Amino acid sequence: MTAPVTALIAEDEEPQRTELRGMLATLWPELVVVAECADGISALDAWTTKKPDVAFLDIRMPGLGGLEVARQAGSPAQVVFITAHDEFAVKAFDAGAIDYLLKPIRTDRLTETVARLRSRQPATQVDLTALIDSLAGRLTRAETITWITASIGDTVRMIPIEDVVLFQSEEKYTRVATATDAAFIRTPLKDLMLKLDPEVFWRVHRNAIVRVSAIRQVKPDGDGRLLVWLHGITEPLRVSDAFRHRFRAM
Repeated sequence: MTAPVTALIAEDEEPQRTELRGMLATLWPELVVVAECADGISALDAWTTKKPDVAFLDIRMPGLGGLEVARQAGSPAQVVFITAHDEFAVKAFDAGAIDYLLKPIRTDRLTETVARLRSRQPATQVDLTALIDSLAGRLTRAETITWITASIGDTVRMIPIEDVVLFQSEEKYTRVATATDAAFIRTPLKDLMLKLDPEVFWRVHRNAIVRVSAIRQVKPDGDGRLLVWLHGITEPLRVSDAFRHRFRAM
């Protein structure tokens, strides 16, 4: 009896993970999902231990992005990247070993992907390093934010990205803080991360992105939770467990 094809789904948004799993159950009922992960570190661990035949990886995830997960994984698998960036995705993925899905995922597009994945089983070891490096370069060169258009009361203010030290979720808005004041925008953090330089801004919590150069101090509190203080910001920010690895050398 032929062993079932297995899959890993790595997507940090639970509703999108659930939706993809449901679509796959309909389009590929014999596929066995062996792991579902909400961040890149757990995805890499699951890939190493479960050795799936197929890996669905969100390009932007806490801890490690999908590109880095694929780069570090040691066992063979067919890789499907999930991305919200059309201009980043289109031509670079047409290389045989890698496929992509644009958010929101359409049934007809996933049907095509499933057909290709079925035809490539069993998965074989493919060196994806060069292609992943190319994709990472495209992402780095993607359009980035230079100005933030934000509201302060009835006033609209243009804030240079160089002045921003913190983006923080607050109910339906995102607080944009500089060293001297703050304003609010409607763009969620996940969308902001797509257009922020990952070497300049780090996500330290589900609700906070900080400018690395603005970090004044990092230390644990009495309960062992890691806290970050920023220049110009009075209150410390808690670092979630998914992002503690960023500060191991500090």
